[in-house]
Amino acid sequence: MSTRHTAEAVGSVRDTTEVIDRFNRAFIEHDAGLLAGLIAEDCVMESVQPAPGGELVRGGEACTAWWTAVIDDRATQFTPQEVIVAGERATIVWSYRFGPGPDQWVRGVNVMRVTDGRITEALGFSKTAGEVPLAAGSDAA
Repeated sequence: MSTRHTAEAVGSVRDTTEVIDRFNRAFIEHDAGLLAGLIAEDCVMESVQPAPGGELVRGGEACTAWWTAVIDDRATQFTPQEVIVAGERATIVWSYRFGPGPDQWVRGVNVMRVTDGRITEALGFSKTAGEVPLAAGSDAA
């Protein structure tokens, strides 16, 4: 209850859909100000790079700074393609264009957790460049 009360002191507790909508708008509109009040102090974020494990970012300030750097880069374009919300979880399927060339973009997914109206976890996954070895056949197991 104390966490909910703290969130209410900043404003009304938002549901997962509202939080993720505002988070996505921050990237679409290149407006880092939209992140204000959305990121929990104990937020943990795992970025899509460097592959294969990504960068682990801990803490609300660090996550906000990391996302702000992406948002402030006006040469990039983040496009959510689908958002699926289930309780405190949200899945964002997205594309991210980082240059004008036909191969300067990537598709990915963020798996988010929202607790008491704030993002507490964000795990990023993306398609990787190059070939990834697949199983040789169905009898490989």
